[in-house]
Amino acid sequence: MTDPSSAVVDQASDVREEETLPIEALDNWLAEHIGDELPEDRGTLRITQYTGGVSNWTYRLDYDGLALVLRRPPEGTKAKSAHDMGREYRLQKRLRPAFPHVPRMLAHCKDESVIGAEFYVMEHVTGIIPRRKFPKGLDLSSEQARQLCTNALDKLIKLHQVDLDSTGLRKIAKGKGYTDRQVNGWCGRYEKAKTWNVFGAGSVMRWLQENKPENETICLVHNDFRLDNLILNPEDPTDIIGILDWELATLGNPLMDLGNSLAYWIEAGDDKVARATKRQPSDYPGMLTRKEIIDYYCERTGTKVEDFAFYEVFGLFRLAVIAQQIYYRYHHKQTNNKAFKNFWFLVNYLLWRCRRRIAKA
Repeated sequence: MTDPSSAVVDQASDVREEETLPIEALDNWLAEHIGDELPEDRGTLRITQYTGGVSNWTYRLDYDGLALVLRRPPEGTKAKSAHDMGREYRLQKRLRPAFPHVPRMLAHCKDESVIGAEFYVMEHVTGIIPRRKFPKGLDLSSEQARQLCTNALDKLIKLHQVDLDSTGLRKIAKGKGYTDRQVNGWCGRYEKAKTWNVFGAGSVMRWLQENKPENETICLVHNDFRLDNLILNPEDPTDIIGILDWELATLGNPLMDLGNSLAYWIEAGDDKVARATKRQPSDYPGMLTRKEIIDYYCERTGTKVEDFAFYEVFGLFRLAVIAQQIYYRYHHKQTNNKAFKNFWFLVNYLLWRCRRRIAKA
């Protein structure tokens, strides 16, 4: 392995023209609300943007001697409940004492007049975020890649074991009946966001309704747990020092959380379309396969599942709906981010994978 400390540890870039922030107004708000956190000689506020995500907009705020992160919802939001900045802020703040891999929350702003939307600010955690590929200068051995996988799964298991009462998180969501609500909810969202160029999903939705598991365990779930939402220690990239993007976290079924993660997990032997759409280095030599991930999780948690098909199909369908909701904004000119231009094709591909997995069930 090359020296991991030489790898790129930050991938913020210039702010997209249509997603700029008012620097003076934001600087004044920060000075008023988190002045104690700011250096006395902080210089001029500088803003860059993290472009790896496709949902909430995330920015890096730099003063001399201090880096912060700001998150706000996108323009043209169709499902406002999925972009609740206050909920995301409060959840992380309550969770951090029991699960220190959450960045420290600093302030939440409800006043949309400051930057044009509600937002919150948190500490910046310096580390490596593995996007589509590991950054230049980081060359893991197959043993280290496997260790990173198991360390990530151990973090997910630890999250699923968080005490909801001691953290005050039991009331953040309904909990019981989660599986029904999820299936019904994502089916409804697909119908509302459907555009002319994507397939109907009637057969997939019927199969999910008919194959829902009878029993469910309720715990805190992340719902977007991927390698590219992890921050790795620059000195030891198998060590996970932060977990990001908690906007979809709720009380839910841990096996559905794992199924959601598997939907993003591209293996070395997957088809060319899957390989082209990967967003994390999950096909790197040494990485676990989807089957190995399921086996590891079930063995470590004592979970017995005869067939994981429901959770895999649900994860793929949910991802298709998320992609379609994003494409809906582009299709209706609520955003002109060219990265979303061909998401309709991804939606159709994911629905095809759903049908293929159902056929093998």
